[in-house]
Amino acid sequence: MYNFTEQHLPNPPLQEGIVIKILKPSDMKKTILEKYAHLLVHYSLYLKPGEKLFVRTTTLAEPLVKELYRAATRAGAIMEVFFDFEDQGKILAEEGSDELLQYTSPFMQYAFEHFDAYLNIMAPYNLMGMQQANPEKVKLMKSASKPYMKVYNERTGNGNMRRSLCLYPTPASAQAAGMSMDDYENFVFGACHLFAENPEAEWLKIRVFQQRIVDHLNTVHTVRYVNPKTDISFVTAGRTWINSDGKANMPSGEVFTSPVEDSVNGYVHFDYPSIYSGHEVQGITLHVENGEVKKWEAKHGQEFLDRIFDEPGARFFGEAAIGCNYGIQTPTKNILFDEKIGGTIHMAIGQSYLQAGGKNESTVHWDMIADMTTNGGQIFTDGTLIYENGRFII
Repeated sequence: MYNFTEQHLPNPPLQEGIVIKILKPSDMKKTILEKYAHLLVHYSLYLKPGEKLFVRTTTLAEPLVKELYRAATRAGAIMEVFFDFEDQGKILAEEGSDELLQYTSPFMQYAFEHFDAYLNIMAPYNLMGMQQANPEKVKLMKSASKPYMKVYNERTGNGNMRRSLCLYPTPASAQAAGMSMDDYENFVFGACHLFAENPEAEWLKIRVFQQRIVDHLNTVHTVRYVNPKTDISFVTAGRTWINSDGKANMPSGEVFTSPVEDSVNGYVHFDYPSIYSGHEVQGITLHVENGEVKKWEAKHGQEFLDRIFDEPGARFFGEAAIGCNYGIQTPTKNILFDEKIGGTIHMAIGQSYLQAGGKNESTVHWDMIADMTTNGGQIFTDGTLIYENGRFII
């Protein structure tokens, strides 16, 4: 981690002729961003000469985008950027006609049909910016993305397009995490192993650890999550468990699949709060029969939860997963990090992963997280205990 509050010179005095360069904070951050860009270009997306990379982010992430452009150009790749500006979605929701709200971007359509790789850099101005937007207008806005998101899901599912999701620290994200900006930057960059001499080598270690788990899970028929507030089971036979090792997400550290849609049964409580589409919801409990969520409640955000379950496909599960990154232990209300916390499980309602064999379709994909570290959290596969109190025992 970098800390800009102190600078120490050697003692005793330096020998004559020796020059020590003390890096300024801006130089230190630039070095971290260079490592971040290199990791994304060469490890997460493994770009090759002549390939086309599509990047979407906000204007706040320009420092990282510059280093990405430099790294991609050195790799011989073509990089195009789509910048969102502050309040863009809010303005459209407030001012746009129904026709404009349903307008499908031909550029987004083309990019998802023809580019080799896609990188989404989360860099929010305001996490709650859409909270007051008219729900019906938000539905129309989501419908505009259906054509290109269908292509996106198909091409990422069959491997024709590589994709990654990462984050550039902004004050909005730091505030949501309850951290100062300096502390949040250290958290984000540390979670990506950017303070390591060789970040890629650290992610390769995680790959090896998780592969052993995936190899076991891909041999079983049924998985069951149990803790004092949860007892839910599902079939994964015929589906593929995936080792998320920093390729599709940076940071990562999870294993996941899409359960057989009509096989999920039981009840599950999600302890961690989450923000989805600008709304914070806490204390969610779902009751499931033959794959469908039949009853739901939330301690905070019930009205929004009701609205989401009216969306097509939202009452079925698109993902079941286990967080394996024990280097991340602090909840930040950001799903990119929180779902990876070692000692948690999560399930997502809505859109399935085609690469895992999932078949559910929805404009919703909402990950919800449960703690498994206390009070005997357990995972069973085909009736055998393989995980207890947040740790694998196989």
